[in-house]
Amino acid sequence: MGIEILFLLLPVAALSGWLLGRRGTAARRRDDGCLEMPSEYIKGLNYILNEQQDKAIDLFIQMLDVNSETVETHLALGSLFRRRGEVDRAIRIHQNLIARPTLNKSQRALALFELGQDYMRAGLLDRAESLFGELVDSAPHSEAALRYLVDIYQQEKDWDDAIRAAHRLEQCANTDLSFMVAQFYCEQADQALRQGEPSRALKLLRRALGEDRHCVRASIMEGDIERSAGNYKAALKAYQRIEQQDPEYLSEVIQPMLECYKALQRKDDAIDYFKTLLDKYAGISTMLVLADLIEERDGELASTEFITRFLKQRPSVRGMDRLIELNMGQASDTVREKLHVLKDVTDQILTNKSVYNCVHCGFSGKSLHWQCPSCKHWNTIKPIHGVEGE
Repeated sequence: MGIEILFLLLPVAALSGWLLGRRGTAARRRDDGCLEMPSEYIKGLNYILNEQQDKAIDLFIQMLDVNSETVETHLALGSLFRRRGEVDRAIRIHQNLIARPTLNKSQRALALFELGQDYMRAGLLDRAESLFGELVDSAPHSEAALRYLVDIYQQEKDWDDAIRAAHRLEQCANTDLSFMVAQFYCEQADQALRQGEPSRALKLLRRALGEDRHCVRASIMEGDIERSAGNYKAALKAYQRIEQQDPEYLSEVIQPMLECYKALQRKDDAIDYFKTLLDKYAGISTMLVLADLIEERDGELASTEFITRFLKQRPSVRGMDRLIELNMGQASDTVREKLHVLKDVTDQILTNKSVYNCVHCGFSGKSLHWQCPSCKHWNTIKPIHGVEGE
């Protein structure tokens, strides 16, 4: 048995014996004047010493009657077990507490709240949902219960209930969760797309933008839907909206925007627009698209000179990789062999590096997640910038 368990149970055992002795119901003096301890107390200590902590816990809970003096002890013991990861024991303690008819209203609410947290920790979301649903109208647990419910509904992908709970939490906590609700509508739109209902998805995305006009995800999804349907003007309008929402995400739509411009036979407009973006934000994705357009219009030499000028001001591994590629086509065999070595180096760097990271917890990866897989925050994963990034 771990030393932590020993230190956890001994105070409970001591308190149990003290309370029993104080009431005079389980402790008495022998004829020789020595104090005779209750047999249950001795048995509990034996359980501890023989590493039978489950039996010790059950026994001390039975000995420690629930009353105004011991409720906090039960709650503290259950909370300690939960924090230690021993959720089954925490659940048993809190269930035993709730079953006692002597609890007043506030004590029962607190015990239910603790048990709800036990269920959450154990992954018993349906039971936790039931308890927190009972507590949303019970101060002072209303706000915390609603936060847990929002979390549960997200895990269950029950987006309708998540939206309702988030709206109620906004009122209860006087806080703005529009960015989160917008993501819930985007999740519903994603479900609609998988079910082959793009029209319904567009309606849900408009609701998302109604909640949060800065919702980049809704604009990207709207643009993708319109582009797939051949509505290139509408797609461009949605993609270009991202510049006002959060320009850090422009790299996500540079290629789709180029496709729209080409479908509309507006390459010159594309060059002008991308040059404007490059002047404002100096994004490597924008530069590479412009380099390709310049190559198509003016040839490899013009594209090479354009990339070289850019890299002098803003070094970039991706830019260097493209520059090497262009020069390989013009180089002699000896120079081309050396360029191949450099190209292998840049390829390896680009293959191994992360593309996105969470600005809240630091999680990094190669895929864009709208909810961080690590810290579960929404809208915190962004494209990485710098020499090896965007």
